[in-house]
Amino acid sequence: MRNIAVFVSGNGTNFENITRHLSDNQTARVALMVSNKDDAYALTRAERLGVEAIVWKKADFADERRTMEMLRSHGIDFIVLAGFLLMIPQYLIKHFDHRMLNIHPSLLPKYGGKGMYGRHVHEAVKANGETTTGITIHYVSEECDGGDIVRQETTPLDPTDTPDDIARKVHELEKEYFPQTILDIIEKQQWQ
Repeated sequence: MRNIAVFVSGNGTNFENITRHLSDNQTARVALMVSNKDDAYALTRAERLGVEAIVWKKADFADERRTMEMLRSHGIDFIVLAGFLLMIPQYLIKHFDHRMLNIHPSLLPKYGGKGMYGRHVHEAVKANGETTTGITIHYVSEECDGGDIVRQETTPLDPTDTPDDIARKVHELEKEYFPQTILDIIEKQQWQ
């Protein structure tokens, strides 16, 4: 059984979806939720789902020894970023090379990079008159939203779609594809 840590900054809908999807699985489970915000609603979701949660702020991530010890103490094999808004330190990227996934609410490389998250992405998609958008699931690298792409899924857009409509369509893709993609990758990994 592989232990996943899900890193979040906000609401935690993807965290809950992943946790529920893996609840009866024999390959992987969500063992820990890490939030960089002590007021994130995801903490309430974790408590309700019976998943251990920890608040680990930017200053905590700056301490490599403490962070690695925290992850080791929970037996973490794999990290999933699900609406996590801090840049990941180099030491974590190195240690979890090709064992750390992120989901981005656009078809990268479009609408990626610093400041492009959540509603900002959907507003940019709308402003540019895009006819399709989607999600990108990718490995985490030192470049913001620049890691190797694992999967992209698209959804058509109507000219009348608002940023909220776009967000709903993207969220449906996240719900449908993110948990299974995580599981597929973990099942294919060569573990030492």
